[in-house]
Amino acid sequence: MRHRVRGRKFNRTASHRAALMNSLATSLLKHKRIKTTEAKAKEARGFVEAIITKARRNDLHARRLIMRKINDKEVINELFNEIIPKIGDRPGGYTRVVKLGNRMGDAAGMAILELVDYNDVINKKVEERKDKKEAKREAKETKKAAEQPDEIEEAKVVEEKVDEKKVKKEAKKTKKASEKSDENKEAKVVKAKKGKNK
Repeated sequence: MRHRVRGRKFNRTASHRAALMNSLATSLLKHKRIKTTEAKAKEARGFVEAIITKARRNDLHARRLIMRKINDKEVINELFNEIIPKIGDRPGGYTRVVKLGNRMGDAAGMAILELVDYNDVINKKVEERKDKKEAKREAKETKKAAEQPDEIEEAKVVEEKVDEKKVKKEAKKTKKASEKSDENKEAKVVKAKKGKNK
């Protein structure tokens, strides 16, 4: 029985598990949103929330305790200078797990782990990417539209000049071909009659 057994082992040793949690926490605090498996997201949620709660004290001892877990100085500075002032009043619940469905390869449940108050930052990034893509599409369409009319006009002029000559040549070829086919048919009929007579 597994009554009151806390935590997930992830089929890893204790040091490997600690390194996994440290890297997930670092990535989350750096990017504000990460995509991982559902089990890892749920386990990392408690780990990150404990780090943020310690960081709310905002003193040297708290900074040193957090530096044991997160080895990136830029992330620690961002945590104390940007994240804590934004989240400071919230009494816990700093993260959110959003389920995404199963992964194609092994059907593992996937989820997004994100910081709650940073939706606007993430949405702005997504909108900026969409705007860039739309600008590129419009630029390509205008280029194509500018290039196509010239090519079409040239093609029309060339076709008109070539068509008159081609029509005459094709008419002569069809006449010659029909004459040859008539001669061949007559020759075959004559041979067939000679073969029957013998």
